[in-house]
Amino acid sequence: MYKCQDCGHQFRAGIVVGEADLWDAYQQKKQTIAELSERFGVSVATIKRRLHDIKREWVQPPLSGEGFVHLDVTYWGRSFGVLLALDNQTGKPLYMAFVKSKTVKDYEDAVSSIKERGFIIRGLIIDGKQSLFKTFSEYHIQMCQFHMKQIIRRYLTLHPKMHASRELKELADRLHKADEADFKRDYQDWNEKWKDTIGHKSLHKDGKMHYTHQRLRAAMNSLNFYLPYLFTYQREECKGMPNTNNKIEGTFTDLKKNLNNHSGLTQDNRK
Repeated sequence: MYKCQDCGHQFRAGIVVGEADLWDAYQQKKQTIAELSERFGVSVATIKRRLHDIKREWVQPPLSGEGFVHLDVTYWGRSFGVLLALDNQTGKPLYMAFVKSKTVKDYEDAVSSIKERGFIIRGLIIDGKQSLFKTFSEYHIQMCQFHMKQIIRRYLTLHPKMHASRELKELADRLHKADEADFKRDYQDWNEKWKDTIGHKSLHKDGKMHYTHQRLRAAMNSLNFYLPYLFTYQREECKGMPNTNNKIEGTFTDLKKNLNNHSGLTQDNRK
């Protein structure tokens, strides 16, 4: 501690703050900006400025090798998100960009950038935006089975009352341990068993006939669309491909925990 001989103000000598040490304390050790200011003996404004400067140094890294790529977006609010691509084998980021919405163009930019920087994409793991499956049809695509289950549950709820809905949910819940041929056979059997229920129509107030069990049909239609992509990982040429996007979801969880520890940051500084 030092004291000014003229005014009597006491202060600590500032510590030279290395970027690596500052970022580690901020991100991994979850220290707040006020705690970092106290620890390094510099002002809060200096800490904010240094953190802001660190983020500006992000560039898409040089790449080499090949592998399966996780692609996903996570959001804070409605118009601030991060699109991330991870190498499945190493867990390292191949691409990162800030986005306002989940557009096909954002995903195309990510894949193009990864290819141009020298990484060979053996396949993509994505979680449900339907237009992406056509856009990236040249690649092996694995639909995240966890998200498939979530879609089914969203339509049918966790505890469906109707027998047909319960059976479809139970079938979807077995996805992660199912063989493709067995699953498709069981799904076809379900369709045949419940075809009358699926196709049943009722007279509505508008005087027209509508399908009675619309949420059941919505769940079924989603499964129909994604079925060709649910077992890509079981193909001979896709050995080592995961069946979920859990690796990237875990990264997003850690990122959000870190940002929640620093909830006073502006949106710009969160970047």
